[in-house]
Amino acid sequence: MQTWLICRNIHIRLYGRKWDIEVFFKTCKSVLKLSLEYHGLSYDALTSHVSIVFARYIFLAYMNRMETDERSFGDLFYAVVDELADITFDHALAMIVSALIDSVREIFRATDEQITALMNDMLFRLPTHLRNCLCAA
Repeated sequence: MQTWLICRNIHIRLYGRKWDIEVFFKTCKSVLKLSLEYHGLSYDALTSHVSIVFARYIFLAYMNRMETDERSFGDLFYAVVDELADITFDHALAMIVSALIDSVREIFRATDEQITALMNDMLFRLPTHLRNCLCAA
């Protein structure tokens, strides 16, 4: 059970990092004209062009951070702002289930007994391996 949750947490974090990389390349291609500005065929020239575009991105990202990010204000950041921890898969799942239960309670005016019956029925319908993981938690 724990292995499954650890694997899910790792996948969620890796997807977050992958998304940052996708945003980086989208910005380089559309805003900084990585694919449109130079049309040479020389490997050295292409490598130089990509390096210049990446340097422009680094400069713009640095300037943006210095102007907008609280972390650029030195010790003031540590005094007033706490870093947000990555949300874990089990915490995200608990938030979704809690929101579902609240919605069922509010919309259908369900009692606690009805909600318990609904959750038990939902667990019963899950595949055995998922049911075992959720019931062990």
